[in-house]
Amino acid sequence: MAETRRILLDGYPADVVRDGDELVAGDGRRAAIADAVHLAPVEPTKIVCVHLNYSSRVDEFMTKLPPAPTYFHKPVTALCGHGADVVRPEGCEWLNYEGEIAIVIGRTCRNIAPADAGDYIAGYSVSNDYGLHDFRDTDAGSMLRVKGSDTLCPVGPGLVTDWDFHDKRIRTLVNGEVRQDGNTAEMEWDMLYLVADIARTITLVPGDILLSGTPANSRTVYPGDVVTVEVEGLGSLTNTIVTGPTPIRSDVGAQPSASEEVMSTAQGGDWEFRGIRAPMGPGAKHYESTVEEDS
Repeated sequence: MAETRRILLDGYPADVVRDGDELVAGDGRRAAIADAVHLAPVEPTKIVCVHLNYSSRVDEFMTKLPPAPTYFHKPVTALCGHGADVVRPEGCEWLNYEGEIAIVIGRTCRNIAPADAGDYIAGYSVSNDYGLHDFRDTDAGSMLRVKGSDTLCPVGPGLVTDWDFHDKRIRTLVNGEVRQDGNTAEMEWDMLYLVADIARTITLVPGDILLSGTPANSRTVYPGDVVTVEVEGLGSLTNTIVTGPTPIRSDVGAQPSASEEVMSTAQGGDWEFRGIRAPMGPGAKHYESTVEEDS
């Protein structure tokens, strides 16, 4: 396996190759990984994401998978890199992590068979498909603001080639505590299937990213939280949650909400069965039931 990254080197974007604890540019310049300012490892023209794919996530939502995968789109302006801040806009409360694996396209492909899809994949990276569920009531169909707001698509730190995606562990940690712990063996549709499915009608070009789904236990994070996604063989992607510098404008558009749908998604798929809960104070991280739970 080989790993490439994109960093700011002497103030300019540079493609580099990992060599132990250092990153080496094509002209021989070296930078320590610990000191590097990371960019996303590729520059996609599109970011396509699958909805449900991991069995633990399906069980959590107490639902069934559709006969074939369904997808949504993240704008490329949502992209950021390892070490970047992830912004929760002021006035929003329900920002959730979703640790995922990013598939990166290496060759232009259209109308290919799943068995051939591996020939069109450049490699894989770690990703976090953040969701701003405050807008779920109005954007549940397109997921545009829920999943597409600026900074909500960290990818990195590198692009790893020749990685075997079978039976690999994926974990998400918040402030060092494990919150998600899954395995690619849970995936209903593997990487090759997803690429071939999208490429039936959409041309994929080098650098395009497909996000392949998340295991159970996506939950809300708060400003100051440090979130790390670890994937076996791909490395660790770490980002810090911050509050945006300006509030959501109130003179246009739908406003952030905290409906039962929002709360169910943000706090767990069985929310409606655990009773509606209310925050104990502004920005509180702990909740107290306002409805007696069934025994």
